[in-house]
Amino acid sequence: MNHQKGKVRLGRVLKRSGDLIGSKDVINALDVDAQRANQMLARWTQQGYLRRISRGVYARASLEAIESEYILDDPWVIVPALFAPCYIASRTASEFWDLTEQLFRDIVVFTSTKQRKTRVNKHGTAFTLKKVSNGYLYGTSTVWRGKTKVQVADVHKTVIDLIAFPDVGGGIQQVADCLCSYYQRDDCNPRLLLDYASRAANGAIFKRLGFLLEKYQLDALLAEACRANLTTGLAELDPDVEGVRIVSRWQLRVPRSWAS
Repeated sequence: MNHQKGKVRLGRVLKRSGDLIGSKDVINALDVDAQRANQMLARWTQQGYLRRISRGVYARASLEAIESEYILDDPWVIVPALFAPCYIASRTASEFWDLTEQLFRDIVVFTSTKQRKTRVNKHGTAFTLKKVSNGYLYGTSTVWRGKTKVQVADVHKTVIDLIAFPDVGGGIQQVADCLCSYYQRDDCNPRLLLDYASRAANGAIFKRLGFLLEKYQLDALLAEACRANLTTGLAELDPDVEGVRIVSRWQLRVPRSWAS
């Protein structure tokens, strides 16, 4: 295929496709068969115009990306192709919803697909992965990144995710700060928090949430609702920090710095 002619054909494909490209996009744009479409994709990849994301999925490469490990201006667009069914969650979602001013270098993804590693680097972007059940993939919003639909935890589920898994939320102090920020929002919805917490089927959520609500005097009514849902057994306030004191009211082991 003539090099210039190939660029023209690629332009036709890109005009009709989204941020991610597959053989169907080539077939529809150029009226070729699947074998020919795959050959074109392979050639455009060799020439540096595309980058292979996963099997059968390619992304357009920006001019800067051709000589760089950073392929995409917006790495969110490759999340569905790599990890679906999934959603962007936890500390990454807390940035998205302005619950925190902290900036994190990785992207946290909750996925129901089995992952060999919890931290991977794909196409110049670091991803932190959390394996969850299919039933936990609720409470999300669809956002458009270019022409790609990406699922992200809504602001209420973001709070629940942070409390459920403080280890990928940035630590319990970061979680507490985000909870306080949530209660300053106009769309704060304690009833929805309670509903999401109940659906999560994780007793530690009610213990941590109630403890934090009471400590920061955020919501006495929701704190009492959390107490009504306490399960037996002790949970750690922060799984990454040893709990040295038991707060029996909340069935929690809390670190020394939280013991007062």
